[in-house]
Amino acid sequence: MKHPELYRDKEVIVLGLAKSGVQVAKVLHSYGAIVTVNDQKDREQCPEAGELEALGINVICGGHPENLVHPGISLLVKNPGIPYKVQPIQKALEFGIEVVTEVEVAYHICIAPIIGITGSNGKTTTTTWVGQMLEAAGLRPIVAGNIGTPLCEAAQDADGGNWMVTELSSFQLKGTDEFRPRIGCLLNVAETHLDYHGGMEDYVSSKVKMFKNQGEGDTAVLNWDDSTCRELVPYIKAKLLPFSTNEELVEGVYVSPPYIPDVEDTLPRNIVYRDEHGQVMNIIPVEEVGIPGRFNIANAVAACAIAIAAGAPFDRLKGPLSSFRGVEHRLEYVVERDGVAFYNNSKATNSKATTMALTSFKAPIVLIAGGLDRGSDYMDLVSVLSERVKAVVALGQTAPKIAKAAEMAGLKHIVVVDNVEDAAETLRKAVKEAAAAAMPGDIVLLSPACASWDMFSSYEVRGRIFKEAVHNL
Repeated sequence: MKHPELYRDKEVIVLGLAKSGVQVAKVLHSYGAIVTVNDQKDREQCPEAGELEALGINVICGGHPENLVHPGISLLVKNPGIPYKVQPIQKALEFGIEVVTEVEVAYHICIAPIIGITGSNGKTTTTTWVGQMLEAAGLRPIVAGNIGTPLCEAAQDADGGNWMVTELSSFQLKGTDEFRPRIGCLLNVAETHLDYHGGMEDYVSSKVKMFKNQGEGDTAVLNWDDSTCRELVPYIKAKLLPFSTNEELVEGVYVSPPYIPDVEDTLPRNIVYRDEHGQVMNIIPVEEVGIPGRFNIANAVAACAIAIAAGAPFDRLKGPLSSFRGVEHRLEYVVERDGVAFYNNSKATNSKATTMALTSFKAPIVLIAGGLDRGSDYMDLVSVLSERVKAVVALGQTAPKIAKAAEMAGLKHIVVVDNVEDAAETLRKAVKEAAAAAMPGDIVLLSPACASWDMFSSYEVRGRIFKEAVHNL
């Protein structure tokens, strides 16, 4: 798309209210565009509508009018979560109208250099960590995007002395065209969101848009342990800065000595950086990193690489690495009751995320899992269930599949919680079943391996109900 100032007196549609829709509508309106915001929800479910109408922005709620999209529309900005198959977007594409997400608009108005962070797992943890590292280095970060504050809102507050640290989903990146981050990071790629993308090819190509417009003055931070990331190297035009937990790198940030995948040991390790001249600098002993799990060490290594690319001094990284205690719903410690530790990992919406959580603990685990059925059979969990889990409590649409995987893993204690109309009560029952199966020294872990939308409006709601249920045991 063009800069928003070039849409003055032109008709623009913003599809979907929510936080990002409200902010992008305000931005385009401020540049003189004739903005219409459309949301399928009824008016009483759109409290933001009045605020926009007071500014002179047209708001249509309760469905998509047949004449909403027409050849006179210059741009359609969609909420990232709205699928491309919906009628207004299909119609816009038929008319040749450009369809973008709020990220594309924000890019054109953002004065600050942008750090873009994406991946199937670990985005929020890494983004938060980078923000803390840059803050400690005095580099004035603004943390925004999929993590909370809409990028358009943050971009308006930024100046050239800031760094815009941005978590980006595949949904957001798919709707970009000219977006070009100064530093782009791809953490990993796992099979997820296929119901939205229709297949891995579209999912990966959406993630790769992070690097599409980068040039020699930019930096691409890639996970050297992920085969999909490494396959991108021939197409990267930016300076490459890899990170790894499994391999010593010629240049980049890595764990030394490297981990051997799927093998546990207790060797002392350090996170180190080897620069382009071959000089190796220690950043922090791994045992001093503030949150558990080998996958969180990978997030820490990635965050270090990003911070170094942004110019953070080495001596400013150790403090945030050791003091950070994680993000809500991401392997979040809740409480210990009668010798049993409870952890909330509601953000684990795919099997890989659950596998990473299960391998973070040495104690026996009672796992609560299940949720929206997106077609997976969860057989990829069988091995880790066999090795790490003593009991499984399954719920949601995928409960039978989770139970089948647990049975294949040879587990004897498998409970399927019948869904009731009150989803919160179903989860409370699951917590009680898990607590009953646990012994002192065990861990009860909510790590669903599924999205929440069959029962809850978000993984955050699911996680908070879990925590409430644990505290009320």
